[in-house]
Amino acid sequence: MTLVIAEAGVNHNGDPKIAFALIDEAKKAGADIVKFQTFKTENLVIESANKASYQISNGGQDESQANMLRKLELPYSLHQDLLSHCEKIGIQFLSTAFDSESLEFLVNDLGLKLLKIPSGELTNAPFVLEHARTGCSLIVSTGMASLAEIEFALGVIAFGYLSDAAAKPSVEEFQLAYSSERGQAALHKNVTLLHCTSEYPTPLGSVNLNVIKTLEQAFGLPVGYSDHTEGIAISIAAVAKGSVVIEKHFTLDKQMEGPDHKSSLEPDELRAMVSGVRAVELALGSAIKAPSASEVENKVAIRKSLVAVRDIESGDLFTPENLAIKRPGSGIAPQEYWRFIGSVSQQQYRAGDIIIE
Repeated sequence: MTLVIAEAGVNHNGDPKIAFALIDEAKKAGADIVKFQTFKTENLVIESANKASYQISNGGQDESQANMLRKLELPYSLHQDLLSHCEKIGIQFLSTAFDSESLEFLVNDLGLKLLKIPSGELTNAPFVLEHARTGCSLIVSTGMASLAEIEFALGVIAFGYLSDAAAKPSVEEFQLAYSSERGQAALHKNVTLLHCTSEYPTPLGSVNLNVIKTLEQAFGLPVGYSDHTEGIAISIAAVAKGSVVIEKHFTLDKQMEGPDHKSSLEPDELRAMVSGVRAVELALGSAIKAPSASEVENKVAIRKSLVAVRDIESGDLFTPENLAIKRPGSGIAPQEYWRFIGSVSQQQYRAGDIIIE
């Protein structure tokens, strides 16, 4: 079953009421997980850092990235209340850490067992290693990454799973861990990759859903899709491509101020996406080509049999003039036609009778 992550992200705008409302809407939509973002601005960005281009287009360039992020921080003190609310209504809580202090908080204070490494941190090897050393299962987003960068990150993760805190990290040790049977077993047990295009919204020509199969073949790991396109069609298509996870931003209102609202789904769209994902899951069914139960019921009505189109007496020869192929399919199958032509009829038939000998 596809894991659907409703990405609330920073669409709470720092308002606890909105954060709780986002959880409720994710649950109503049928999502499995609602995910936020946890960070301390001073640990994440320097004061002079510019906004990303999509952040400028969605919120202007009259403030720094740091000032924008301060307004979007989810206070540590609120997390436990959000987690408790998720547990109460029956949806899993998840949050992405963007700094070491926040990661430690999510694991040690909230007790999360599943973590998400965002695309922007994939090449941050020390931070990736911190994630692995928690022992938690990991969802690893691969936006902006090459296959080589993904493999390196997986080597870091394998090393983190296999070694203790005293082990000295190095490129060589990462490669050894990745290549080892134990390292591969740890990755297969704990890691899911997400194909992603880090552009908001993602142009359709940059989606490249075929990369889902590329990642599966390259790393042998389960692969999902983090969708930043407009609408819901691409998320649903990704499930048909084999995605085991779908992550999608959502908001209460696209017109709200903030960097991610315009490229997010509103609640009714999120519900439609989840419904579409579940429909595709059901339709994918089995890889075995055989008649389904519903098809078996239709075989007699739709397929054809050998029938007499002229009166045939016992002892007459079957010929193209007196033998034809018509519905229903309750008699002798059409592939027996040539065996009958030129043979002797063992009984009498009237025109329209199904051949039964």
